[in-house]
Amino acid sequence: MTTTLEVRDLVKTFGGLVVLDHCSFRVECGTITGLIGPNGAGKTTLFNVLTGFHKPDSGQVLCNGQDITGLAPHRIFQHRICRTFQIPREFRDMTVLENLMLVPPLQLGERLWSPWFRPGRVRQQEAEIRDKAVDVLAAVRLLEQRDEYARNLSGGQKKLLELARTMMVDPELLLLDEPGAGVNPALMDELANDILCLHRERGVTILLIEHDMDLVRRLCDPVIVLAEGRPLVEGPFATVAQDPRVLEAYLGGG
Repeated sequence: MTTTLEVRDLVKTFGGLVVLDHCSFRVECGTITGLIGPNGAGKTTLFNVLTGFHKPDSGQVLCNGQDITGLAPHRIFQHRICRTFQIPREFRDMTVLENLMLVPPLQLGERLWSPWFRPGRVRQQEAEIRDKAVDVLAAVRLLEQRDEYARNLSGGQKKLLELARTMMVDPELLLLDEPGAGVNPALMDELANDILCLHRERGVTILLIEHDMDLVRRLCDPVIVLAEGRPLVEGPFATVAQDPRVLEAYLGGG
């Protein structure tokens, strides 16, 4: 399989605290790779480094063989790498539909002169983006909330909105930070199906942080266990779950 993402010897410290300690692993194209581990293991910091929110002290991040280490978030985005956040970051005072329409980059209407000199093309592009947004909202069952302010959505619906926004740009690699956190059991099953749909029907490679082991078991292969800033175990869920170190430290086994 082709490697989509390769992490080489990443180190990230905050003051005297080592959060990522020579962390290395690969995410193969076409997989849903799970990333699990206890609080403080460095999972979210790793996502922040991968997506340009933090610069590493040393090491490399490669996407399809290209070095993207330390690039700004908007430059990472240009490599078709998207992420969601553990706590949704919706635009609260915009409608659900507007939250999606804002996502696609390089819109003609954002340029100073285009609305004056190319109004027809601006309207056409806006209509195309609106149509795509409506299709995406239908896919994640938020179409009825299209004109609702995002701040009024439930916690689970905000998670769906986060996922929907990534679908507006057809990502190649999607980083999901605890998509199941705060989602009720009924909506969790729908969210899992949405993630599988993204993976199977749209060909998106996914790296997923999650504490819900049922969701990890359902979605992920392989699974990487992060401990003290570096991978401890990697493999299929069934193998990882039976490793004595994982059972003792992370899954509560004995």
